[in-house]
Amino acid sequence: MDRICRKRVLISGRVQGVGFRWYTRDRAESLGLSGWVRNLPDRKVEAVFQGEESLVDDMVEWCRRGSPAARVKSVIVEDEPVSPAARGFYAE
Repeated sequence: MDRICRKRVLISGRVQGVGFRWYTRDRAESLGLSGWVRNLPDRKVEAVFQGEESLVDDMVEWCRRGSPAARVKSVIVEDEPVSPAARGFYAE
């Protein structure tokens, strides 16, 4: 089993109005990750993923492609401290 990690991801491009949050939620849930995803006022999407490192890395790579109608231009990734209280994955 991989170590548990937590990463914050900021995605820019055509990522709002294309189902990006819902695809992200479905993918993260299928990988058993916890965290959340939300739209930002500047038309970017922000997400936090927590779980086994290899699965979190897989999710970050998925964000570089995104949902079928998305056109991702940039993905910025930052490590964060693991949250022992993190449960479930939510789309805001």
